[in-house]
Amino acid sequence: MRDMELRHLAAMAAVADEGSFGRAAVRLGYTQSTVSQQIAALEKVVGGAVFDRPGGPKAVRLTPLGVVVLEHARALLAQARAMTAAVDRFKAGDGRVDIGTFQSVSNVILPPIVRTLRDEHPGCDIRLFEEEADTPQLRDLDLMFFDGRGDGDVEHLKLLDDPYVLVARRGTFPDGPVRPAHLDGAPMVAHPPICDQARMERELARRGVRPRIVFRTAGNESVLSMVRAGMGSAILPRLVVHGGDVRADDTLCLHELRPSLPAREIFLLWQAGRTHSPLATRAIEIAVRVADTITRSG
Repeated sequence: MRDMELRHLAAMAAVADEGSFGRAAVRLGYTQSTVSQQIAALEKVVGGAVFDRPGGPKAVRLTPLGVVVLEHARALLAQARAMTAAVDRFKAGDGRVDIGTFQSVSNVILPPIVRTLRDEHPGCDIRLFEEEADTPQLRDLDLMFFDGRGDGDVEHLKLLDDPYVLVARRGTFPDGPVRPAHLDGAPMVAHPPICDQARMERELARRGVRPRIVFRTAGNESVLSMVRAGMGSAILPRLVVHGGDVRADDTLCLHELRPSLPAREIFLLWQAGRTHSPLATRAIEIAVRVADTITRSG
């Protein structure tokens, strides 16, 4: 059956539906001789006649072999149409995209990406996976947001610099910028020492600044809640502050650090050499636009 072609099966289905080679030719936009050639080619492949041809005005009839072949032909043609429709939807952006993320990106960057993708492609399938880890685990993900370039067989696109700011209960420090040296020995609420948090703490130590960590938690809201409760201050990336709506909280005060600490860098990662789907490509375009808006807004 290796020489069987879908066009042969389509011709057979048309002849069976129309009852004649001539009407099938009109339906398919072929000449009658072309339809006859396609049926002859099919009969050669299956090893027997699929139609009885009584001649004259009488309709052609399926042979017993033709009944068997047509049943499977219709199933194969339906599968081919389904595949064509699925490919067309995929090319139009209605496929699936799997994205890895972490808290502050989930709160600030991802919502406009998801909203835009769903507005543009209502049939798309977006899968999100949130994880806080020292090293990116791309596995089968199409894209991954990460606060680093990643190592190994990974390509990256830098989205933005995410500067660190000091969040404290109002009145803890005078208004205005705070020198990191003033945090030496001060009570501090912090994230676990993974990802960029560890690098930031090493930079403080290099400058001789060693805050007294009184509580560590992976939750951004938990960090801010403990600062509100008076446990200590926190050095946080600006995205965390933006997502927590700290500026609207009268109990908290934001301070720039001067001299500043090196900013956290936010990247999009994907497996090297991977061909992006149209949906993943669009997600990257929107992420770049959102990151640019965040950068310009400060």
